[in-house]
Amino acid sequence: MKVLVIGSGGREHSIIWKLTQSQRINQIFCAPGNAGIRRFAECVNIKADDITGLCDFAKTNNIDLTVVGSELPLSLGIVDLFRQNNLLIFGPTKAAARIETDKIYAKRLMRKYKVPTPHFAVFDSESHSIGHAKKAQYPLVIKCGSLLAGKRVSSSRQKIQ
Repeated sequence: MKVLVIGSGGREHSIIWKLTQSQRINQIFCAPGNAGIRRFAECVNIKADDITGLCDFAKTNNIDLTVVGSELPLSLGIVDLFRQNNLLIFGPTKAAARIETDKIYAKRLMRKYKVPTPHFAVFDSESHSIGHAKKAQYPLVIKCGSLLAGKRVSSSRQKIQ
């Protein structure tokens, strides 16, 4: 069995490490991969956001299963594209991935269905967000609404002056 893993971080490294333990798998590719992953899989020079290039690679190389580790290709609809091309892929569709890739959508969904979640507010200007932060209860977490792969999240125990 040939497997393609998409991404280049620690999550993908762990997935590949575990896949190497299967006797059913005889070849593992990773796109784009990294130096550590190269010990366990053949790295392919295709960026995770090039979903058309990844689909073409999977078809050309008769990939039996693709596993998506990175959020970016999920947000771009890689699962939808692979399914349209009759390729087996593990991961949520673009619509289902929205709960991970759109924090505002996720928080509003939780509020709608009464899923316990901390209070949140959404702002469309820096001045409104700073005004709220000055009056908010601390500790406080500030996040961007879109996918940032864990980057640009601020947490503070000290009140903004």
